Amino acid sequence: MRAEAPLAIAAELLTRQFGDFTAVDAITFDVRQGEVFGFLGANGAGKTTAMRMLIGLLAPTSGRATVAGVDVVHDPDGVRQRIGYMSQRFSLYDDLTVQENIALFGAIYGLDERSIAARAEPLLRRIGLLDSQRDLVRRLPLGWRQQLSFSVALLHAPQVLFLDEPTGGVDPITRRVFWELIYETAAAGTTVLVTTHYLDEAEYCDRLTIMVDGRIAVAGTPATVKDTLGVESLDAAFLQLTRPAACD
Repeated sequence: MRAEAPLAIAAELLTRQFGDFTAVDAITFDVRQGEVFGFLGANGAGKTTAMRMLIGLLAPTSGRATVAGVDVVHDPDGVRQRIGYMSQRFSLYDDLTVQENIALFGAIYGLDERSIAARAEPLLRRIGLLDSQRDLVRRLPLGWRQQLSFSVALLHAPQVLFLDEPTGGVDPITRRVFWELIYETAAAGTTVLVTTHYLDEAEYCDRLTIMVDGRIAVAGTPATVKDTLGVESLDAAFLQLTRPAACD
């Protein structure tokens, strides 16, 4: 927990309605610089809608939020310039090579060719793809594709990195490697907000929230969450909050 670090994300009574349906209901939380923050919830709990508001793709109905010090309502473009985002669906172009994907997204991020080349080499070296730059992305194993997508999201040195179920479908060894990359990124000062359905992964987070029906049901360190609910695992905590009838 980096209590002394400045705020990287701050949400206050953040709400999003679609007609009569409230997808996100007045959530309040904050994330510190360099923190790995878990954003958990069952499908339909509202976490994806909340993330879309935080990255500037969806305007809140009410409430406010800042990301990297920028207001998500008044300056969504400014937010997007300061963040990286990795979708739960593979977001690179599989008919382009590794090198071509990096060049394309680097240009989208506003980097010149020299900056792209300088930043790409250490990122590719870290994930073992430095000698595979001319390979088509679709020919890479899923684990490497996911790590490449993660690296491309860091190409422009964002202040905050949003990861939406980044380890979905990969094997346990690759998941562990992926979390090592997450820790390295946070240790270097980048804030990481991650959603995951793997509750064992949530144990790796500095703090987390669990959303239920659009609201934050519990928040804190993994240990605090378990103590608050009187359970021994985050799996049990998640089950208790999302399926109360099953715990009767």
